[in-house]
Amino acid sequence: MQPGATPLLPGATLGVLGGGQLGRMFTLAARVMGYKVVVLDPDPNSPAGQVADIHLKAGYNDAAALLHMGNLCDAVTTEFENVPARSLEMLARHSFVAPSPDAVAVAQDRLLEKSRAQEFGCDTAPFANIEDEGQLVAAWTQIDGPAILKTRRFGYDGKGQALVDSLDDLVAAFDHLGRVPCLLEGRLELRQEVSVVLARNAGGEIAIFPVAENRHRHGILDVSIVPAQVPEKLAARARDMAAHIATGLDYVGVLAVEFFVLADGRIVFNEMAPRPHNSGHYTLDACATDQFQQQVRALAGLPLGDSRLLSPVVMVNLLGDIWQPQPAWASLLAHPGVQLHLYGKAEARPGRKMGHYNCLAPTVEAAIALAEATRAELGIAG
Repeated sequence: MQPGATPLLPGATLGVLGGGQLGRMFTLAARVMGYKVVVLDPDPNSPAGQVADIHLKAGYNDAAALLHMGNLCDAVTTEFENVPARSLEMLARHSFVAPSPDAVAVAQDRLLEKSRAQEFGCDTAPFANIEDEGQLVAAWTQIDGPAILKTRRFGYDGKGQALVDSLDDLVAAFDHLGRVPCLLEGRLELRQEVSVVLARNAGGEIAIFPVAENRHRHGILDVSIVPAQVPEKLAARARDMAAHIATGLDYVGVLAVEFFVLADGRIVFNEMAPRPHNSGHYTLDACATDQFQQQVRALAGLPLGDSRLLSPVVMVNLLGDIWQPQPAWASLLAHPGVQLHLYGKAEARPGRKMGHYNCLAPTVEAAIALAEATRAELGIAG
């Protein structure tokens, strides 16, 4: 279904596929704005289901649950990219779905997303497609390592990938990853990683948030610094590339695009996420409109909100590693510039995202200093 000429106003019902923390924050934003929310997620204790009007406890392939959701909701979005495409197509017969199944399908496959990014004028790392063992030698010859082997689907937070320095490494890594379709990417000399989070509505209006500089630990985002400590020309190039991708895909919703800044100053596309993003959580406290409010606005067919930055900020991820049994909340909350966001997850596990906090300060240097001090107080490894 296509959105109507009349936007969905408060009182309408919005749906979200997925009940994790991104679905939770979308649900909270929608309810504050006066919308009803239906969450579909099989976990009876899902973070989003805890705060939704209706929680459909079913799998993403459950045809009856999808039909029920489509009949309940005026529009439906997703909080993660690996929702089965067939499920989105089924929903789209009964309700407006954004982003579209076609756009989500591009983000689900590393070969498709890099190929489309090149079509839209973005530079990428050199890559070779590997469908089976017979293509390993040709791929290694084309890329001429060192390289990274990545599964084409279902990879996130450093999962589904391996460093390879020789053809023997490549053969072993392909076997270790299950001999599924993969992409072999040339390793680049990186200086920084940055991301752009934007929103686009069905009318083609785009609102772009400030560029974030991201630092990872063990493949998981650790901190995001905003504004990114990069030249404005480079930030502008990142914003332009992200906007070209969104327009080229006729994208509706919130889109995150990650880029590598190379040692020689060039910027190349890494990957995209068809949803709000961990690196956009700073918007909850530091922007005039946050990424989840924008997700609601785009889904409902409303004009987008003001995306300007109100304060320099550093977002710090909170992983389950520091729950022993509870972090030092009193120490953290003694800092007036800190805003804490917890995700309602009952069980803390190493590497599991349990929450985040934003450090706001008059300058980005002061925000970084506050983040470093509070990380030390919480015992977060540097």
